[in-house]
Amino acid sequence: MTKAIIGRKIGMTQIFDESGKVIPVTVVEAGPCVVVQKKTVENDGYNAVQCGFGDVREKLVNKPMKGHFAKADTALKRYLREFRLDDAENYNVGDVLKADTFAAGDIVDVSGTSKGKGYQGTIKRNNNHRLKETHGSGPVVRQAGSMGACSSPSRIFKGKALPGHMGAEKVTVQNLEIVKVDAENNLIAVKGAIPGPKNGIVTIVDCVKKA
Repeated sequence: MTKAIIGRKIGMTQIFDESGKVIPVTVVEAGPCVVVQKKTVENDGYNAVQCGFGDVREKLVNKPMKGHFAKADTALKRYLREFRLDDAENYNVGDVLKADTFAAGDIVDVSGTSKGKGYQGTIKRNNNHRLKETHGSGPVVRQAGSMGACSSPSRIFKGKALPGHMGAEKVTVQNLEIVKVDAENNLIAVKGAIPGPKNGIVTIVDCVKKA
């Protein structure tokens, strides 16, 4: 990894290439991100940089985090992400990363948090079938049914498809192409869809295109 940035998903639109072909893109407000902390092999065992994105009011930041930002002499940031860059030693605390870190044609991986769908039953969450609506099924046609555990092993095996929380998990989409970079407005247009709802926070990192 040699390039990375934090951004906010603005939404989807479409642009036209030189031949007039329509390209669906997701627009990301990428940066500006400030380097808040620099980690080294000597002090931390590995090289990395911690970046902050998005301003936040002072009353919303606790004392330990205020001290963290004060040590770096940077403004308070709402989101912090750490990147293990190959050239992390070339960055210094206070450096600013902007959208022009990337260029059109770059292949990137985009990570974000998927939309949360709350507590869902096993039919919606795991695509299970319903029970029969005849022969005494009663009002339980959408329930999980018997687990089949009996007295041995007297437990549910790990990984069993059951009702539970759905969505709101980290998702990474790989091998996406950057179509356009607007450095003046800190906008990056990524071809296709990326994870997360509108205004969701995403991270963009460069990658080697996989076969």
